[in-house]
Amino acid sequence: MKAMVVHAPAALDTLRLEERPDPGAPGPGEIRVKLHGSSLNFHDLGVVTGRMGAADGLIPLADGAGVVEAVGAEVSEFAPGDHVVSCFFPDWQNGAPTIGDFQRTPGDGIDGFAQEYAVRPATAFTRAPDGLDHVEAATITTAGLTAWRALVVDGKLKAGDSVLLLGTGGVSIWALQIAKLMGARVAITSSSDEKLERARALGADHVVNYRTQPDWGKAIRAWSDGRGVDHVVEVGGPGTLAQSIEAVRVGGHISLIGVLTGASGEVPTAALMSKQARLQGLIVGSRAEQQDFVRAIEQGKLRPVIDRRFALDDLADAFRYEMGASHFGKIGVEW
Repeated sequence: MKAMVVHAPAALDTLRLEERPDPGAPGPGEIRVKLHGSSLNFHDLGVVTGRMGAADGLIPLADGAGVVEAVGAEVSEFAPGDHVVSCFFPDWQNGAPTIGDFQRTPGDGIDGFAQEYAVRPATAFTRAPDGLDHVEAATITTAGLTAWRALVVDGKLKAGDSVLLLGTGGVSIWALQIAKLMGARVAITSSSDEKLERARALGADHVVNYRTQPDWGKAIRAWSDGRGVDHVVEVGGPGTLAQSIEAVRVGGHISLIGVLTGASGEVPTAALMSKQARLQGLIVGSRAEQQDFVRAIEQGKLRPVIDRRFALDDLADAFRYEMGASHFGKIGVEW
C-alpha cells in the first residue's frame, strides 16, 4: 500500500511516498479501515518538520477518516461499510484526562493515517458524522474536538454567553460554528479584513483586526459593555495571553490550546488573579467526547470549512501551504 513517510532528519524535503506492507486482516477487537481523508494540524506540522522529534520511518497525520472494510472477532460497534473517523488519543476512552504526552497519538508516537489502509482497535475510532465526506469528517479528530471540549465540555457554554476566538484557523473556525450552534455571541480576531468578513458571514457578531487595533483586549471588553467575555479560546500562547486576560470577564474561562507565538513566556499573574479567571490548558479530548460531538454535528447540521484540498502525493506542498498561514479553516488531504 502507499504511505507518506517521514525520514531523518525530519523535514518536508525528506517526506516521501513509499510502498508499505498491507496491514492485513483485523484481529480480535480490531477493524480494518480503507482510509480516504485527513486534515492538517499545527501538531502535524511540528512532526514533519522535526520540532516534535519524529522517529525515522514514521507515517504522519493524526486525523484519519474512511470506510470499514472488515471487523475482527468481538467487534459489535462497527460493520463493513461504516464510515469512521480516528481518535487523537486512542487510549483515552472517557472520563477525566490522564494522558499528558503523545506516545500513543497517531502520526507522532505511533504511525498516523497518511496511508491507504489501517488496522487498529475498534475503540481507536468513532462513527463519522452522517452527511460529511471523508475530509470533512477527519477535521473533527483534532481541531473540532479541541474546540468542542474547550467550549462545551470544560467551558459549559450556554446560550447568551460571549466568546472570543483568536485567528481563523481550524480550531477557531470550528469554535465559531459550535458557539453559534449553542446560541452564543462571538467575537473573532485576525490580521486580515478579508478573513474577518468571511468569519462574519459564518455568524461572527464582532470582528477585530489585531494589526490595526493592537490593544484588542480592550476593544473586546468595550464590545462586551466593559464586562469582558465569558470564554476565550486562546490559540496564540504567550504572545497573546495578556490580551486574552484583558478581554475575559471576572470569573471567566480561558482555554489555553495553542502555542503559535511560542512554547513559553511570561504570564501576567496579577492580572489573571484580579480577574479570578480560570486558565485551563487542554489537548483535544476523549473518545466519549468525540461521540457527543458527532451527535451535535448531525443535530446542528454543521459542516466544517475546508480551505483547500491536496492529494496524498502532494502532502509536503500541503504543509508548505499551511506554513504560509493564508488558509481559512482547515486544509484537507484526500485520496
